[in-house]
Amino acid sequence: MTATGDLFALGLDTARMTFKRPFAGRELLEQFWFVVSVSWVPAMLVAIPFGAVIALQLGTLTRQVGAESFTGAASVLAVVQQAAPIVTTLVIAGAGGAAICAEIGARTIRDEIDAMRVIGISPVQRLVVPRVLACVAAAVLLNGLVSVVGVLGGYVFNVLVQGGTPGAYLASFTALAQIQDLVVGEIKAVIFGLIAGVVACYRGLNTAPGPKGVGEAVMQSVVITFLMLFFVNFVVTTLYLQLVPGKGA
Repeated sequence: MTATGDLFALGLDTARMTFKRPFAGRELLEQFWFVVSVSWVPAMLVAIPFGAVIALQLGTLTRQVGAESFTGAASVLAVVQQAAPIVTTLVIAGAGGAAICAEIGARTIRDEIDAMRVIGISPVQRLVVPRVLACVAAAVLLNGLVSVVGVLGGYVFNVLVQGGTPGAYLASFTALAQIQDLVVGEIKAVIFGLIAGVVACYRGLNTAPGPKGVGEAVMQSVVITFLMLFFVNFVVTTLYLQLVPGKGA
């Protein structure tokens, strides 16, 4: 319970320090470029089979129940609302978040964090804020990329492998999809990126002494992010389905 409270407190401190000057703009750009550079290729490589599997599975099910014309809508909405934000954040947490945790953890065991506090520099303002914002910005941008790649992958596999009709695939998607579906995907990306950044920084700042402590902190940051990710995804999806009516409903 203490760790949960400390994690939540770090999130609040990050939000408060975001608007405090001086702002570490250069650090933000460097961290954003780093997170994107280590995440965009794995995200695309994961998005292709992810979209293909969803399209193939839904294509088989819709064919069995005689609703093959809805394959496009079901697969695209599944990718945009669910798969893209999750895939994006999993990659960011596993690549960028792990590196961020290791970097801050190394600073912690070398007493650099304590030294910053002694000379009056806030580690949250100087280190945590730019890294969390970088994770959020990278998640938003990569979510759009993953959505496009996943949708194209599902389209290609449905048309080429299952013999689906390209016109029916696109028509069903445009008939049932709405702009709110894309918006909720981006909202999830913002929340998930925030979680990945805060958890990575928290575990880095609370690393046990020694290289072993840094390694354990990195592993724990990834696992904690994954667990929180799926729980928050369930909550956001439930609220969205309850509050936003489907197109044509």
